[in-house]
Amino acid sequence: MTNWNRRTFLRTTAQAAALASLPASTATFAQQAAAVTTFPKGFYWGAATSAMQVEGSPYADGGGRSIWGAFEAKPGNIKDGSTNWIADDEYHRYAEDIGHMRDLGLNAYRFSISWPRVLPQGRVAANAQPNEKGLADYDKLIDDLLAAKITPFVTIFHFDYPEALQQQGGWLNPDSSKWLADYAHLVASRFSDRVTNWFTINEPNILWGFGAEAGAMPPALNLDSAHLAQGAHNLLLGHGRSVQAVRAAAKKPVKVGLPFAGMFSLPATTSAQDVAAAHTASFSVEKRTIIPLQPAMTIMNNSWWLDPIYLGHYPAEGYKLFPTAEKLATSADMRTIHQPVDYCAVNLYFAPTVKAGADGKPELVPESPDAPRTHYGWAITPDLLYWAPKFLSERYKKPILITENGISLADAPGADGKVHDPQRTAFLNSYLGAYKRAHREGIPLVGYLHWSLLDNWEFSQGYLERFGLIYVDQKTQQRIVKDSAYHYKEIIQTNGANL
Repeated sequence: MTNWNRRTFLRTTAQAAALASLPASTATFAQQAAAVTTFPKGFYWGAATSAMQVEGSPYADGGGRSIWGAFEAKPGNIKDGSTNWIADDEYHRYAEDIGHMRDLGLNAYRFSISWPRVLPQGRVAANAQPNEKGLADYDKLIDDLLAAKITPFVTIFHFDYPEALQQQGGWLNPDSSKWLADYAHLVASRFSDRVTNWFTINEPNILWGFGAEAGAMPPALNLDSAHLAQGAHNLLLGHGRSVQAVRAAAKKPVKVGLPFAGMFSLPATTSAQDVAAAHTASFSVEKRTIIPLQPAMTIMNNSWWLDPIYLGHYPAEGYKLFPTAEKLATSADMRTIHQPVDYCAVNLYFAPTVKAGADGKPELVPESPDAPRTHYGWAITPDLLYWAPKFLSERYKKPILITENGISLADAPGADGKVHDPQRTAFLNSYLGAYKRAHREGIPLVGYLHWSLLDNWEFSQGYLERFGLIYVDQKTQQRIVKDSAYHYKEIIQTNGANL
């Protein structure tokens, strides 16, 4: 984490107080949301993880190497010098954590299948058979979840791209979308008798933006616009072909989506002009800075990725940044990408605020230096869980499923051995209050999956950031359920009536 992030983190008491005194607009939204008693019937209340971040033992029982292997071995790439070789040892301890999920009342759990654990060579081929031991481990996980009455939501690909495929060009290889689809068909064939909710690719804008444009994640490339467009197009084709593959392999009706990293802007006021400016900023295709002190990126936006999936075409504005993409967008390819999906899945954390400038165009509102922030340095912006679902629902006409939302803190056990995290409790109340407002206004909502179930290995941040509802001591693997998790349990029990 940068020194800037460390300086702007408001410590325990001050952070909780700052969250308790959110801007008046948020308080107004919370009052409006109170008119709705609960979230919808059948709402999914859950938590999320990914294989790379919690499982550990990546090479056990025949598991293969991902592109993170070489990346994490290079000094400086992982902030604390750690690896995910142990992580939360979920590969061996999943039964214990299912017990915690059950006790907390979760009815949904999002996890990912490790692509290189199942296919060490990355491909389904005569000379590269699936790893049966890896598949069998997920069989047990799924069976135990169902026995605990927890619905599994499976992510097919969550950042752990097989090194064997990267050596063949990765997402720039013309066959890359077929590799993903073949893998999707394999796991759907194996698990769709029990798993009915599937996600294709986690955050393609993050993995490609930070991995291929900024070079801050593996494969650590700095590509030009033509190659960025080609790789993004292949990722989108991989999504479309994977949707087809899952539906073709399904043994019972399934629902499919893509968890996208939402890049939204919030309106400074509820005036029509500011709301229009925020909508424009949310769906513009432009070079933007996502995190302060990080380089601006062209590929980090919403509509370049989502319009092809939900509308069947690239936004015309985007061709200014990616002129070569116009030749890629053949009618056949766009039909493949534009497969029917069942919900608009989105990961939401923070957003900048904009207002309408003199010409009506979005104008960034500077953040206050005293604004509450997470330990990561991200701004705390609860209204995001209202405006993002609203904008997505209006544009793409799909029900909303929040597949990630959470806060990183410097959690640690107190003198009593418990983890007291009032900031996370306040975070849950404020963000879910805004989400409840979306329901009050008739926006169709499917569920909320908190990131994360466990404190885990946060990729380039290592173990510096703690997002979990459950504290994990990385040395002993001791689990401690945090105060916020018990509060989340109360929210679940009332279906949000206590917000």
